[in-house]
Amino acid sequence: MSLNESLYSEVVSFDDVPLEVARPGITRKAYATDEVMIVWNKVEKGLELRPHSHEDFDQLVFILEGEADYYVDGVAHHMGPRDLMLVERGKEHYIDVTSGPCVNLDIFVPPRADYAHLTAWVANLAAKEPLTLGGRA
Repeated sequence: MSLNESLYSEVVSFDDVPLEVARPGITRKAYATDEVMIVWNKVEKGLELRPHSHEDFDQLVFILEGEADYYVDGVAHHMGPRDLMLVERGKEHYIDVTSGPCVNLDIFVPPRADYAHLTAWVANLAAKEPLTLGGRA
C-alpha cells in the first residue's frame, strides 16, 4: 500500500507524529506522501558541524524559529524565521545555529529513502493504533 492511500482525507496532528533523536541536540519528525517529504528539525546551538550533500534530490529549507548560518559550498547564508532557501542537489551544505534552538522544515522531492523509517507511523493510521516510529508491531 502506498503512503498516499493511508493519508488521503486523514487529519494528522503534527504534535502526534513521533519524534526521533537523530543525535544529541537534533530531533526530527516527518510527514511524507509518495511524492514529497517534509522533515521538521530542532537543532540546538553549538553542535558539531557535519557538511554533507545529496545527489538524488534538492532540499528546500524553511526556518521557523531561531537563526542560523546555512552554508552551501562554503558560503554562509544567514537565515532567520520565515526565510527560505533551495539547496541544489550535489552541493555540500550544513547548518550552524547562531541563535537557538533553530527549528526548520526541510522539504524533499522525491522523499528521502534514508528517512523512510520516520514515516513508519503511517501504517498505524488505518488500524487506529497509536502512532509510533516503528509502525505496527
